Amino acid sequence: MSATGLIASFIATGRLYGVGIGSTLTALQQAIDFDFVDVVDEDGDSMRRDYGFIEFYMNLDQDWRVSGGSIELHRLAIRTDITDRWCAAMRDRFPRYLTWDELYNEFSNLPDAPSLRNIDQGDFQEYRASETRVSVLVSNDHEERDERLGHGDVWSVSLG
Repeated sequence: MSATGLIASFIATGRLYGVGIGSTLTALQQAIDFDFVDVVDEDGDSMRRDYGFIEFYMNLDQDWRVSGGSIELHRLAIRTDITDRWCAAMRDRFPRYLTWDELYNEFSNLPDAPSLRNIDQGDFQEYRASETRVSVLVSNDHEERDERLGHGDVWSVSLG
């Protein structure tokens, strides 16, 4: 599956590499084999696992459980080294830039793709799949693409 297909599937299912809300830390570790940084809050009951452009948020109950996550595609426009390392480890090459049209084309071809609600957020258009609790933020900036994202590029895809 292409990385674009993986992201489209994430929107449709609320799961990335099989990990979604309620997944355990063990399941996350088994699904993603890549360098990370854990940032635990000062109370010790929530954590962010940061893989560079993919993050999972976790809460501590009896075990760490996923409460959300995001693919921060805007980071790839500047940090192209991450995509090479991710591809070597996980076999998925994420694009430096991804337009909403490209992603939506892949998403709309999925069987049983949930409906999306479009919300104008000013600098961003949000496309939200309420069923899966996934939102896509698309740049509304009227600037042309350069080393930063331009109009119509996907900024992030978030679960939560």
